[in-house]
Amino acid sequence: MIEISKQIIENHSLYYRDFPWRHTKDPYKIMIAEFMLRRTKAEQVVPVYIKFLIEYPNLKSLALADTENISRVTKHLGLHWRATDFINACRFIETEYNTTFPDNRKNLLKIPGIGEYIAGAILTVCFNKPEYVVDSNIARFINRFYDLNLKGEIRRKKLIIEKAKEFFDCKSPDKLLFSILDFTALICKPRIPICPLCCFKGGCQYRNKTR
Repeated sequence: MIEISKQIIENHSLYYRDFPWRHTKDPYKIMIAEFMLRRTKAEQVVPVYIKFLIEYPNLKSLALADTENISRVTKHLGLHWRATDFINACRFIETEYNTTFPDNRKNLLKIPGIGEYIAGAILTVCFNKPEYVVDSNIARFINRFYDLNLKGEIRRKKLIIEKAKEFFDCKSPDKLLFSILDFTALICKPRIPICPLCCFKGGCQYRNKTR
C-alpha cells in the first residue's frame, strides 16, 4: 500500500484543489471545517468557513457562543440545526481536556460530534499520525482498486478499514488525505470514473475489468 500512497501524493498536482482549511494544522479549525463539510460541497463551505472563523477564531470564543448566533452564521449551509454540535464539542474540550485537543483516536471520539472520520482527519492533518481516515469516497476507491465487490454502506466494513490502515501507514498522511480526497472527487468519481487520467495504469483491478 505504501507504493499506492506514494503515487497518489506524487500525482496530486493533476487533481489538486485548494481550500482554506488546508493551510492550517490547528485542530480547532480542522474540526470546524469537517463539521461544515458533512454532506456539503467544499466550494459552498469556503465563504461560510471564513466568516465563521472571523466570528469565532478559537475554541474559547466558540465555547462562549450561543446557538442563535451560530445558526445565523451557518444558515446558508443548512446547518442551523447543528449549532449545538459546535458548542458542545468546544465546551467538552475546554472542560475535559483543558482546551487542548487529544492526539489519540480514543479520546477524540469522546468529543460530541466527532466520529471516526473527523478523528482520523485531525490525527493525520494536525498531528501527522499515520491513522486511517475513511469516508464514502475513500471507501469507494479501496473497493474498486482491490475489486473487493462490497455493496451498500461499505465505509465501516472491516475489510475497508484494514486496507485504509495500510494505505495511511506512510510518512506524509496529511498530504495523502488531501491527495486521495481530490483524486476521488475529480478522477475516481462515483458514477463515471475518468480512468484514462488515473495514475494507476495497471494496478487498479476496476480499471483492468472495465477496459
